[in-house]
Amino acid sequence: MKDKYICVHGHFYQPPRENPWLNKVEIQDSAYPYHDWNHRINAECYRRNSASRILNSEGKIEEIINNYARMSFNMGPTLLAWMKTEAPESYQAILDADKESQERFSGHGSALAQAYNHLIMPLANERDQETQVIWGIEDFQSRFGRFPEGMWMGETAANTSSLEMLAKHGIKFTILSPYQAKRVRKIGSTEWEDATDAKVDPKKPYLCKLPSGNEITLFFYDGPASQGVAFEGLLDNGERFADRLKGQITDDEEVQLMHIATDGESYGHHHELGEMALSYCLHNIEESEDVKLTVYGEFLEKHPPEYEAEIIEDTSWSCYHGVERWRSDCGCNTGGNEGWDQKWRKPLRETFDWVREELINLYEKEMKNYSDEPWEVRNKYIQVVLDRSEENVAAFVEENFKKEISEEEKIKMLKLQEMQYHSMLMYTSCGWFFDEVTGIESMQDVFYATRAIQLAEEVSGNKYEPEFVKWLEKIPSNIPEHGNVLSAYNKFVKPMALDMLRIGAHYAVSSMFEEFPEEVSLYNFSAVVKSKYFYEAGKQKLVVGRTEFRSDITWEKVDISYAVLHLGDRHLFGGVREFMGTEALEDLHTHVADLFKKGNIYEVFNIMDDYFGNHNYSFWHLFRDEQRNIMELVMDNAFKNAEGAMQILYENSYPLLQAYKEIDMQAPDRLKHPVSTVVNTRLINLLKEKEFNLTKFERQLKSAELIDVDLDVVTLNYLSDQKLNDLMDQLKENPEELDILKCVNAFLNLLDESPVKPNRWQAQNVVYDLREEVLPQIEKKSESGDEDAGEWVSEFRELEEKLNLVAI
Repeated sequence: MKDKYICVHGHFYQPPRENPWLNKVEIQDSAYPYHDWNHRINAECYRRNSASRILNSEGKIEEIINNYARMSFNMGPTLLAWMKTEAPESYQAILDADKESQERFSGHGSALAQAYNHLIMPLANERDQETQVIWGIEDFQSRFGRFPEGMWMGETAANTSSLEMLAKHGIKFTILSPYQAKRVRKIGSTEWEDATDAKVDPKKPYLCKLPSGNEITLFFYDGPASQGVAFEGLLDNGERFADRLKGQITDDEEVQLMHIATDGESYGHHHELGEMALSYCLHNIEESEDVKLTVYGEFLEKHPPEYEAEIIEDTSWSCYHGVERWRSDCGCNTGGNEGWDQKWRKPLRETFDWVREELINLYEKEMKNYSDEPWEVRNKYIQVVLDRSEENVAAFVEENFKKEISEEEKIKMLKLQEMQYHSMLMYTSCGWFFDEVTGIESMQDVFYATRAIQLAEEVSGNKYEPEFVKWLEKIPSNIPEHGNVLSAYNKFVKPMALDMLRIGAHYAVSSMFEEFPEEVSLYNFSAVVKSKYFYEAGKQKLVVGRTEFRSDITWEKVDISYAVLHLGDRHLFGGVREFMGTEALEDLHTHVADLFKKGNIYEVFNIMDDYFGNHNYSFWHLFRDEQRNIMELVMDNAFKNAEGAMQILYENSYPLLQAYKEIDMQAPDRLKHPVSTVVNTRLINLLKEKEFNLTKFERQLKSAELIDVDLDVVTLNYLSDQKLNDLMDQLKENPEELDILKCVNAFLNLLDESPVKPNRWQAQNVVYDLREEVLPQIEKKSESGDEDAGEWVSEFRELEEKLNLVAI
């Protein structure tokens, strides 16, 4: 049965979540204890699939493997861009897996490309389809160092024109749902067989002959087995998972490819430990003599299509009605919201279509004096998206405009390209997928549209926003307090929209709490300090200065003057404006500094009003992460100031709480909650300290147990895991350091007897590597009589046991 193959494809993707003005994902409280959902899903899925566990019959870790090297997968380009800077270990493991897979699969890599930002290709115009394919290819090549053989289209949404676009640019194959097949026949035959309603045989590849004369291969995945992974608990057991896939293979003599396709997040995020079921399944198949693990590129080289197929136009894998989920109230939804409808979908798309057409007209009008091929320039702009360095952007400008242009014109040209970039991002499919238009996914697309419009206004001087808000007002919300999208726009989007002065305001206010160097990068801006004066009197602080900012994206510059007064806590008052001139700034500085030193705060306010007028800013104008940092600082100070009183409260309440526990009586909340707050704060602070004091932590943890304190286990689990990872990093850097090894064991011993449970995942990875790279050497020393080495081996074996690793 050597011609029987199995392939598992994972579509790994998250919608871009970056603030469009900062190119940074801001804090998302719903992802707690992680900073945002990308970080959380990385921890639960992306990272775990790069080092997944295979357990033996006793439930111990026998092997750790990189799933990506054994499966077919695609990673959304915008997700990989985030991962490169925010989760570099995951990112590198994915790139390494593709190289490893080429050795395993006859030179064919396991990674596929993706049409750039997951828009619905059949609903895009031809220019956008082409840019999406070109950008997807360029992004893939820049990361994986090779041309992609296959490409995933968002939601597998396809029509003839999108398949034509893939084939035009050299893509050999794509993956579709079996419900997208229309009819099939053996190549050379004149008779077609009906394939609608998933009657297509998914174990064959199909050639799709296109009107242009080009061809592309289609792989229709196995629907029932894919559904079993996503929705029917197939990932509850890796052996059952493998058996299900192998069970689809028949005894026929012909070549067969059993393959499935699901969201990659099924493996660990949607289904906890799903990555382990996947690794067991892949390992099981790899060890099997009856079937062979493969990826699409390898299979296609060995077994070219013997059949051809046609598709049903405008179809996808997640909408029964084709692609209506992304343009109408078709009835497809995520459920759970009785009485809601999706009548907002059509007007949302119409709004974005209006934005797109207006900005096409502007783009072509403004570009005609600089390029004969404006859309080719946009296609090449991916080179800048991938590398924002000044040298690379300068090269792009020089190569793509037909005449030498001024600095002002360069800014204009870059703004036009960014305008087009955001005009495509606003069509990211997630904006239509869910039930409510004011949800985070739909509003993210509105953010992109707003940024595109802002850039258009800056380039042209025209006012697009007034008409834009009229369109937004026509989009109904299911939530009565919103009524329509305009209400959500005014509440969520407008406050986030930035200009260069707002960036300056953030810098000015932040300078109260952070000592910036003379040259600093702030999000996607560069700042150079021209002058700065700082004064402090107790809680009150005053800063006056001048700083020049430059956008790393558009090269736009602004030179600002600012003054900020901090009265303590979150009470801030600041003024920011374009540089007022050296003489005026010195005059402002002299006046406010003198008044501040005399304690005449009200006069400081008056002077700042005179100089800045309506350009006033406060704590509320800070970006979300900085607001959170300041509030945490304020809370830390509040706890420090109240430390004495809290210590007295703790000492007085502790004996009472002990008594309540001894007589098995519920302590009153008014007594228990304040003490719980003190204990949790102390434990959290101990875990956050750079120099970890295990003795203090143990004492505080045991004292909490004695009085039955309600521990904040979510936060403590997260922080204890981070602390464990810190200790393991130290051990990795100094593997023979016995004291570090003893500290790790002592820390885990303590946690084993407490409610605090770190996940130990990274610690397992480190020990798994150390026992191959370091353990044999130290064992040799031990065998030769080295007592310290013997003690090290004993401690290491104990750590192996604690981390559930099979001893070798």
